[in-house]
Amino acid sequence: MTKSERYRGILAWFGENMPLASTELNYDSPFHLLVSVILSAQCTDKRVNMVTPPLFERYPDPLSMASSSPQEIFPYIKSISYPNNKARHLHGAAKKIVEEFGGEVPSDRDSLESIPGVGRKTANVIASIVYDKPVIAVDTHVFRVAHRLGLSDGQTPIKVEEELEKNIPEDKRMIAHHWLILHGRYVCTARSPKCAECGLREWCREYRKK
Repeated sequence: MTKSERYRGILAWFGENMPLASTELNYDSPFHLLVSVILSAQCTDKRVNMVTPPLFERYPDPLSMASSSPQEIFPYIKSISYPNNKARHLHGAAKKIVEEFGGEVPSDRDSLESIPGVGRKTANVIASIVYDKPVIAVDTHVFRVAHRLGLSDGQTPIKVEEELEKNIPEDKRMIAHHWLILHGRYVCTARSPKCAECGLREWCREYRKK
C-alpha cells in the first residue's frame, strides 16, 4: 500500500464515519479559546472545561485579565496542571494582546507565537479554528496516531505537521486535525489502543505488523 493510498483510505473513512468533528473545549470567544488551549497543555479538556466557566465570568476579555495579576488568576486554575506557570502565561498573554494587538487575538501564526504561553501547536489551533487557516496542529495525540497509521515518520511535531499538510487537501485540514485528535483520545490511545474496534485497521501500518 502506498502512502497516498493510505491517506485516501483514512480520510475517506473519517469523512464517512465522523463527518462532524470539532474541539471539545468550551469557549465563547477567540480569547477564551486561547485561554482554554493554554490551560489544556498536559491537561485534559474535561478538566479545563470544569475550570473555565468561573474564570471566563471573572475575565470576559483580555483587558480584564491584563488588569489582574497571576496571583489573582491562580485560584481559578489551581486544579489545572502547572497552575503557577499557566497563571503567568495567561496574564502575559492578555497584556500582550491588549498592548500590541488592540485587544484582539491575532490571526497570523508569527504574531500568535509571540504571545506568552503560545507555541506552534496552540498557534495552529487558533489559526485553524478561529480563522479557518489551512494548518494542522500536532499535539501528542496527532503525533502518535500519524506514526501508528503510517501517515508520517517525522521525528518532530513540525516534520509531522509538514507531511500531514502536504498530503491532506486544504479544505480537509481543519477537520482532519480534529479527526486525528479524537481518534487518539478515544481509540488509538497511548496505552492499550482499541485496535479491535478501530475502523482504520485496513490502512493502519502498525496493525498490519501484527
